[in-house]
Amino acid sequence: MDELILRLDPALRRELDDLADATGRLPEDIAVDAVLHRLTQESSQVLVTAQALAGAHAELLRRLGE
Repeated sequence: MDELILRLDPALRRELDDLADATGRLPEDIAVDAVLHRLTQESSQVLVTAQALAGAHAELLRRLGE
């Protein structure tokens, strides 16, 4: 597993620690869940945009693929 260092301002770090304490989880696990959630959201939006662009330019893409 690769390591990633996050620099959090003290207030955000306290919130993360408080949430971890309240839920009985590690702060690192909550951070990983947050990253996974964000990646899922962003990937979905990118896919929708890519599909719209492909549809709008389908004829051009077809001709370029020949």
